[in-house]
Amino acid sequence: MADTLWGKGQPLDAAIHRFTVGDDPIVDLSLVPHDALGSAAHARMLAHVGLLKPSEAADLVAALHQLHDEARAGQFTILPEQEDGHTALEVALVVRAGEAGKRIHLARSRNDQVLLALRLLMREELLTLGARVAELAGAFLDFAEAHAALPLPGYTHLRRAMPSTFGLWAMAFAEGLLEELEALKGVWSRLDRCPLGAAAGFGVPLPIDRKYVASLLGFSRVQRSPIDAQDSRGRHESALLGWACSVAGTLEKWLWDVQLYSMDEFGFLKLPDAFTTGSSIMPQKKNPDVVELARGRCRELRGLAHQVEAVAGGLPSSYHRDFQLLKRPTLSALTSMRALVEVLTRLVPALQVQPEAAARACDDSLYAAHHAYVLVAQGLPFRDAYREVGRQLGEGTFHPDRQALTATHLGGAGNLAVASAREELTASREWLTRLHASLAESAARVWSA
Repeated sequence: MADTLWGKGQPLDAAIHRFTVGDDPIVDLSLVPHDALGSAAHARMLAHVGLLKPSEAADLVAALHQLHDEARAGQFTILPEQEDGHTALEVALVVRAGEAGKRIHLARSRNDQVLLALRLLMREELLTLGARVAELAGAFLDFAEAHAALPLPGYTHLRRAMPSTFGLWAMAFAEGLLEELEALKGVWSRLDRCPLGAAAGFGVPLPIDRKYVASLLGFSRVQRSPIDAQDSRGRHESALLGWACSVAGTLEKWLWDVQLYSMDEFGFLKLPDAFTTGSSIMPQKKNPDVVELARGRCRELRGLAHQVEAVAGGLPSSYHRDFQLLKRPTLSALTSMRALVEVLTRLVPALQVQPEAAARACDDSLYAAHHAYVLVAQGLPFRDAYREVGRQLGEGTFHPDRQALTATHLGGAGNLAVASAREELTASREWLTRLHASLAESAARVWSA
């Protein structure tokens, strides 16, 4: 069995090894590129403060760059006996950089090593997800603009309530996602602090430069307290997954609507064949499996977020091995979220609106409140107008003027404000693009400095 990073030469029981290692050799494959980048920045910092020769740092960075690229390409492997990605990376580094590889762990612990790798991964994933959510918001805006005035019944309590439009309906989800893009900035701010240098949670008695390495990696600040750096395990994962769950909550409502509106009994929407599957026994069936599985992904995300909270909660301060169990649900949630947003970005523009069916469902009763406002405009107090319309409805004499009033206030069916929403979306996209470019520049500096 290959030596672990913490091994001291004593034999290790195989069953205990399997239990403590768990699925890290698989899960950590996603972390290796980020671990390599963080390790390269660490090596440059050690040389910067005189704890490593410049030639040794250069050899380490060159080898880590190769390993980073191999990991990105799926060509890096972690052997079960190597315990985790950190051991596998260090073993590979010693093979490629020789004695210098044995110096990479100076002034750090696996605790802040994994913290940094996770922070780098979550930072990248947040920006990637943000860009995809922005694309989906744009798809909703396009849908709203294309179908702005097409009638659609508005429902409360799943009962017909007031007249709406397909445009008004789609704008609701565009607005929800725009709000989530604003909230993303708060999550970014939490992730934008470098934990490296915390070591096991109490710093190291060496003259390391934490600000230098944070700047190298494109962090705006250092996570000052080394104990808090360890305490933040689970906290930042929960913040990221909480944001993802909030996005999914908006999308889940839309998915439910699509499921209902595409039923034969409604018939307001039609799903393209590419987004349906057949039945093994009923030849006529076109099942909305994409919609249902996407809706299930929304609930799956909540379950994974709860799992992270459950593992991280109820612990005293500083590091505990329980934190190892945070990686799998966090990475699984991010993978699920990417798939969810990607498929919905394809589904929104593919939806086929059935305007005739929707118009048929817009009966006179939808205009009850509108007609009450017409009576108010004629001088009747609203409560009297309300009762008058109720009387007409009860007697079957209600015949409203459907064209009498339209909601032209900001956000109403007659004033969707698509243009201003697009301005907000453009601003969010530009912010995300700037950060993407900044991180790419930081990585390039680490590799080439």
